Amino acid sequence: MSGLVMDNIVKLNKDLKKGAAKLTDSQARYLVDMYYQFQEHRIAVAAQIRESEKREEPCEVTQWLFENVSMLEKEIVKALKYYTKGHPVGEWLNSIMGIGPVISAGLLAHIDITKAPTVGHIWSFAGLNPNAVWEKGKLRPHNAKLKTLCWKIGQSFVKVSNNDKDFYGKIYKERKEYELQKNENMEYTEQAKAKLEKYKIGKTTDAYKAYSIGKLPLGHIQQRAERYAVKIFLSHLHHVWYKIHFNEEPPKPFAIEHLGHVHFIAPINF
Repeated sequence: MSGLVMDNIVKLNKDLKKGAAKLTDSQARYLVDMYYQFQEHRIAVAAQIRESEKREEPCEVTQWLFENVSMLEKEIVKALKYYTKGHPVGEWLNSIMGIGPVISAGLLAHIDITKAPTVGHIWSFAGLNPNAVWEKGKLRPHNAKLKTLCWKIGQSFVKVSNNDKDFYGKIYKERKEYELQKNENMEYTEQAKAKLEKYKIGKTTDAYKAYSIGKLPLGHIQQRAERYAVKIFLSHLHHVWYKIHFNEEPPKPFAIEHLGHVHFIAPINF
């Protein structure tokens, strides 16, 4: 069956690779979307194949579909890798554990550094500004696809957090311990109360049990820790990108410049 797959799919040749390096941002965004669609299809087809095998009803067409989708997935990754290599910030992104060609391409294709004088602009655009409110009838205050991409980045950092060479996963783990301690110290009581008042939460759920005693549920703590690591990563991306593009140091974060905070984590591999 593999031979049939190769006959139907043309791998990226030398000319196509050159073309991939010159993809426009809109074309790169399209390929990133296509990659995740193919990924979902591959997972679904793989599940179908397993069920068929359990019933001893193997299907060659389903297997053919699985191998074709898998091959297309891999070729899109190759194309996006060439796209990132052609970008000034691509090398730095590719050096970060947990950030592969697809995520790198998605970030480069969605973010415009000329419209982000501070990392706060990127956080807001990515839906990571807790103060931004999406009012009914008005435009979404963030980019939904970039927000999803940032969620995937958080998940990726969790997966690599036990690797000795990892950096941002370690930040996630440290932040999670910090958040758990604050939760135990009942420092999120007001937030828990606000959640119960704003949302209808089933009284039999673990979330309700946590909120009702003035704590955040573990899932909420997990999300906070992941978002924190992602925001640190994005601040480093902004720092690197700004310095390369404008050839000068980026503005200091608001908390350091105006609020007297002194804790600054410098970008790695730069």
